[in-house]
Parts: sequence; C-alpha cells; structure tokens
Amino acid sequence: MTEQVVTRFAPSPTGFLHIGGARTALFNWLFARGHGGKFLLRIEDTDRARSTPEATQAIIDGLAWLGLDHDGEIVSQFDRADRHRAVALEMLEKGRAFKCFSTQDEIQAFRDAAKAEGRSTLFVSPWRDADPSTFPDLPFVIRLKTPETGKTVIHDKVQGDVRIGNDQLDDMVLLRSDGTPVYMLAVVVDDHDMGVTHVIRGDDHLNNAARQMGIYEAMGWDLPVYAHIPLIHGGDGKKLSKRHGALGVEEYRDMGYPAAGMRNYLARLGWSHGDDEFFTDAQAQEWFSFDGMGKSPSRFDFKKLASISGQHIAAAENAALLHDLLDFMAVTGQPTPSDTKISLLSQAMPLLQERAKTYIELIEKAEFILADRPIAPDEKAAKFLDAVSLGILSELTPHLQNASWDRQALEGELNAFAEAREMKFGQLAGPLRAALAGRSATPSVFDMMFLLGREETLLRLQDVKGTA
Repeated sequence: MTEQVVTRFAPSPTGFLHIGGARTALFNWLFARGHGGKFLLRIEDTDRARSTPEATQAIIDGLAWLGLDHDGEIVSQFDRADRHRAVALEMLEKGRAFKCFSTQDEIQAFRDAAKAEGRSTLFVSPWRDADPSTFPDLPFVIRLKTPETGKTVIHDKVQGDVRIGNDQLDDMVLLRSDGTPVYMLAVVVDDHDMGVTHVIRGDDHLNNAARQMGIYEAMGWDLPVYAHIPLIHGGDGKKLSKRHGALGVEEYRDMGYPAAGMRNYLARLGWSHGDDEFFTDAQAQEWFSFDGMGKSPSRFDFKKLASISGQHIAAAENAALLHDLLDFMAVTGQPTPSDTKISLLSQAMPLLQERAKTYIELIEKAEFILADRPIAPDEKAAKFLDAVSLGILSELTPHLQNASWDRQALEGELNAFAEAREMKFGQLAGPLRAALAGRSATPSVFDMMFLLGREETLLRLQDVKGTA
C-alpha cells in the first residue's frame, strides 16, 4: 500500500504572509491535493519576542483568501516544547548527543584562534567525548553528535543530489542552557510527529536539511522527501523587495486581483507544465510535479499577473464572479449595493468582465450601475458636458421617449440621430457617457442605456440638463 502524501506549510508569525511564503504554501497544497493527501498548517511560534497573534491571524486570513484550505487543527510549535525537549534527552541517553559546558567566551576564543591559524572556525567542543565524572556543576547545552567524517547527501527532488562534507557541519545545539529547544530540533520533531512525507520549502533552507538529517538519523526516523524550490526575485533579478512586489497577500487582495488568478500566477513562478500559462485549480493539481520545477530563481512580473488575472475574470461564471466582487467590495470597505443594483450587476457581468484585469477595473466599468443620481461627473467626463453637448442631449431626449428599448433598436436610433445632424458618433457618445456614468471610459452607451432602462436613462439625462 502506497504511503499517503502529507505536506505542511510552517510559517513564522512575525509579519504578514508574503508572496514567497504564499507560493510555498501553494506548492505544498497542490502536491497534497493532487495526490489525495493531506496539507497541514503549523505555526512556528517559538520566537516569543517576535511572534504575535496578529501575525498568526494575518497568515490564516491570507491562506483563506488564497483558497488554500488545510487539514486538521493548526499546530503551534511553541506548545510542543516539552516533546522537543524529550527527544533531545532521548538522543542524549542513546549517546547521539552530549552535554557541552563551554561558555560563550570559550567558544569565541576557540573561533578567534582558529581564524588566526587559518583553520575552520566550526566549534569543536572539548566535552564531546568527556567522561561524565568530569562534568562540572554548571549550566550546559545539549549538542547533537554529528559524524566527523564522510558526507551527508541530500536527495533533493528539485536540486538533485547535494553533498555536504560532515567536516562542514558542527555539533549543533539542540537544547539551550535554559532547557528550551532550538528551532532546528523543533522542525524535525514536528515533521516526524505530524507524519510529513514531503518537505517542500525555499532553497534558502537547503543547508538546514543537512543538519536536520542528523536528527532523523540519530532517532532512527525515516527521512522525508526534500524539495527545495528557488526563491522569487524581482524583475531586475535582485532579491525580492517591497518595490518588486514583496507585499502581504492581503495587499494583492486589496488591489483587486482574484484569488484564482493569484494561484495560477504563483504556480507559474518556478514551475511549468509545457507552455501552459492559464489553467484551473483542477488542472494545476493534476499536473503539478517536481519534474516541472526550475532550479533558477523566478522573476515576479506584475504585467503577467494582471494578464492571468484578467483571463480568470473573463472565464469566471457570472454568479461566482458577482459573489467574489461583492466580497471584495465588503472587505475593502465599499458600500454594499442595493438589491436592484446587484440585479443589474448580474445582468451586466458579461460586458463588465471583458478586458477587466482586476476587481477594481471591473468596479470602474460598473460605475454607471453603482453610482446614485444625480451622477457627479469626474473631471474628464465634465469636459463633455459643455453648453453645445447639453443642447444635443436635450434634443435627443424626445427621440428616446418613444424608442424601442432593446439594444439593437437603441443603436439604430442613436446612429440615425447623429447622422441626421452630420455628427460623428463620438460627439454624441462622449456626452452620453458623462451623463449616464459620470466617466469618459465606460461600456458602450447602447449597453448602458439598455441595462439602465428607459426611465433611469431619461432621468439621468434630465439631471444633466438641469446643470446647464
């Protein structure tokens, strides 16, 4: 029977869920879901000085917005300190760890001397093989006994086989002198106890893997499958910073990117499936594998994110898109539309979603529905409402009172009106856009008039005539 796949995302709650962490979570989620396995969430909150409940909640909210659901309860690493401590003591009993009484001053003196002599500055403790009868009554740390010869080989699904000489690895501390476990120990114990089969994380943790493998081997535990993924860089090839897009995922949410578009784009950052750029969650789960992972850092590109997001908005079912749009309006503090406006939004969705790359752009196009009378034109639109244009609208009004109110008939009526007056249609469309939406860039005037209905259209034209 094949072992069930178990992956995990294990962020430190010291800030928001940034884009690199979100992609790591996504890859773990895709791999687990694609193999019918479990995706677990562990909060690595052992750094009590920097860990905050607010940051923990921001991570949970960020994952929820991205749609990355986890299995089981959230695990707190800090709450498991007793278990971590017990494992360190077990290694001590087995002779795979030792007590070290060296002080910080002694360690520094060793390193200074080694540096002066051109030797490795990795600390070699004099207590590694000391007789317990020589132990002083002083504080001590517990260190792992790392093999002194040979190599540690990380069989990595992305990086290939990575070999590190054991003489490059120190006898790392497992328990501090106050009895608290270190992060490196806690990670291994938690991954083992949670049944994690695949550790998928950034390649900045690659060296950690070599040190953590020593704990697995000391305890006789099976190693997980490692996959260390390249980091994300900015478009200029430099380490990702805020100016490149290293923001919290909630900021992308507030910029109006749909979660489906964000998942699609993040999946393509460092992973590919042939030439496919646009795909669904189901396809991503089916296709995702380590074979498609690159070894080089990927580059964050806002234009490509916008393009993929626009494709997801265009492909969305009307009801689902309306639901997500209303959620976006609520979470960003915008007024809740009336039932009448929601009904109009639903009818208008096919024309609103065309070429919209974000929910913000979609809302801009929907301004003719969302705005309340009297419509207040913005600066660009107001320029179309001069005395001549207002006269044209006043002359047009009687023609609309008796026109057939379907889109084709309205298009014929307006074109005939412009042609009879030897006007270019733009001379009529500009003032109509300003009157109906208060904007100069809108859906077609025919679509807006048809959706608003005869009564509302005439009332809006009456409003602007009153401003003359």
